[in-house]
Amino acid sequence: MRSALMPLTAVGVVALLAACDEAQHSAPPTLRPVLSVVVHPQMARLPSFAGTVEPRYTSELGFRVMGRVAGRDVGVGDVVRKGQRLARLDPLTYALAVRSAQADLASATARLDNAVATETRQRVLLAQDIANQAQFDAARQGLDSAQAGVIRARANLEKAEEQLGYTVLAADFDGVITAVAAEPGQVVQPGQTVMILARPDIREAVVDLPESIGRDLAADARFDIALQVAPSVRATGSVREIAPQADPATRTRRVRIALDNPPAAFRLGTTITATPAAGAAQDIVLPATALLEREGQTMVWVVDPATATVSTRNVTVAARDGGSVRILDGLAAGTRVVTAGVNSLIPGQAIKIADGPLP
Repeated sequence: MRSALMPLTAVGVVALLAACDEAQHSAPPTLRPVLSVVVHPQMARLPSFAGTVEPRYTSELGFRVMGRVAGRDVGVGDVVRKGQRLARLDPLTYALAVRSAQADLASATARLDNAVATETRQRVLLAQDIANQAQFDAARQGLDSAQAGVIRARANLEKAEEQLGYTVLAADFDGVITAVAAEPGQVVQPGQTVMILARPDIREAVVDLPESIGRDLAADARFDIALQVAPSVRATGSVREIAPQADPATRTRRVRIALDNPPAAFRLGTTITATPAAGAAQDIVLPATALLEREGQTMVWVVDPATATVSTRNVTVAARDGGSVRILDGLAAGTRVVTAGVNSLIPGQAIKIADGPLP
């Protein structure tokens, strides 16, 4: 009796297991609900940045020799002409050096005259067999030495006169004085900045942009420039120079914008507002929670409407603004992107759109 029941029991267990296996295979996979959004390019907001009008060309002027400033003829804001005297040093020391060099030249010239006469006399005596060759060679050597002495003395005089001329600081070009760093009575070193001379005819706008914007700014990007005190006074310009590195303290990049025929009101030092020119490409804006950053790459989860599954896609972030990010490239219009729970998804995972059906 017992032996007859055992086969029946085994058959029942096998049937039960088969039924459970069929139930497991027939059960549909669990769909993970997610929040998502269909991206659409939109015109990016055009931020404005404060800056100043600065000259493109400036020169830090200083004396080439050391001395005490005896006088300063101009001040900040003065318009000067090329060659105009700006400041001068006390010339006494250098004037004495010129007089000393003149005396040395006179002495060397006298020695040369004597050497010429000696060489001529020895030449005649040698021709008459009164002097020997050694005496003539000595006279000739004395003449060469005297000639070299005159050349050296003349060079020293020219150097002394040139240094005396360096006691006067003159303008290298027409411009305006933008800064003064030395006053009468002050002793200055060679090359020390005494004043700064700028060319007002070529002006540019200088602004500091956030690193996220300055890094991706085009080399020839256009800007609209307006005076802060008179916004109706405007000019346009294109980027001329972008700082290669961000300032370590402010994390901004200095950008210089060449102005196109700016009005006269754009004076040096005037505060301006620079705005990227209209017509820029439209950007895609996503919530910051949509970004997935792994191994140095920035990605988002993209929903495949045909299979209702997700996959990652690399994107480039142009700017971050609080809770939103501006995508530069990597996404096309109409793409559905997961906006929450991005760290718990896996590639190919089936999902359910919690905020509406798939497009």
